[in-house]
Amino acid sequence: MSQLPTLDAIRRAPKVLLHDHLDGGLRAETIVDLARASGYDRLPTNDPADLRVWFQEASDSGSLERYLETFEHTVGVMQSREALVRVAAECAEDLADDGVVYAEVRYAPELHTSAGLSLDEVVEAVLEGFRLGSQGRTIRVGSLLTAMRHQARSREIAELAVRYRDVGVVGFDIAGAEAGYPPTRHLDAFEYLQRENAHFTIHAGEGFGLPSIWQAIQWCGADRLGHGVRIIDDIAVSGDGEAKLGGLAAYVRDKRIPLEMCPTSNLQTGAAPSIAEHPIGLLRRLHFRVTVNTDNRLMSGTTLSLEFAKLAEAFGYDWDDLLWFTVNAMKSAFIPFDERLALINGLIKPGYAQLKWAVQAP
Repeated sequence: MSQLPTLDAIRRAPKVLLHDHLDGGLRAETIVDLARASGYDRLPTNDPADLRVWFQEASDSGSLERYLETFEHTVGVMQSREALVRVAAECAEDLADDGVVYAEVRYAPELHTSAGLSLDEVVEAVLEGFRLGSQGRTIRVGSLLTAMRHQARSREIAELAVRYRDVGVVGFDIAGAEAGYPPTRHLDAFEYLQRENAHFTIHAGEGFGLPSIWQAIQWCGADRLGHGVRIIDDIAVSGDGEAKLGGLAAYVRDKRIPLEMCPTSNLQTGAAPSIAEHPIGLLRRLHFRVTVNTDNRLMSGTTLSLEFAKLAEAFGYDWDDLLWFTVNAMKSAFIPFDERLALINGLIKPGYAQLKWAVQAP
């Protein structure tokens, strides 16, 4: 039996990240600094180490709604241009340090305007931060602009995404609590994006079941599914392990609709009981277009390398499996085909081949 990839080796692998929230990945030290500079006085503690632990514990409640509460503090300190540039730059640095070569990082511009910034100023600050943090590093970071599903600004944010799509914004998303806020509430935004030939993903099938996934695809036309973990509800597995797919699951697999899976986060929100029981194992076996992601690195205390290491341990995944997940993600990125291909053939496949050869060499 081949040796499982180690966490240290996985960190050196060229990885691709499609589902990562900017306001869910701040360094604890940065939160404390920004709170002090801006006069934000609602942090549960001003000690970075204690704050890091607080975020993880508050996120481990098993409730998506409770999980989302932690963002009040991160968003609370991200209300100035300086703060947004710093957070975005550090995000690019941290991802590059973890071996990520391509990332799409999402955030909701409407959440960062309470101190007077305009939507355009928010977007431009984040783009500047990603540019600064990527300089001299082997990483490319694109922005996904998110609209909050319980608000009514999705068309406005969609137009913002189209306006900045030639300078670093690669797509659009809706996020927030799913229950009671179906994606069809934002049909106007999705129809606009389709007319503009723009890419979009939709958070669906995380805190709510199959109807959310069905609406996201069949009504709204989502290119990808954020999480999509509840697609498992449309798959029946018999005692001998044979799987029978329902109509929706079969459609998702047949159409190669990418699933942005976030294993550790799904445990925290109650979407899966453990890594070993996460639907990703079955979905990978059935050859769905599965990708592996971090969701919120601060809240989940994770990195993409750590997510891969947990999956390797739980399912016995080797370098070929990790390459499969990575190529899936790169194929599913919202950048032009030739640019995706160049990264796959020029960076990703050679990088994994080198790591695999190093392990196998006597």
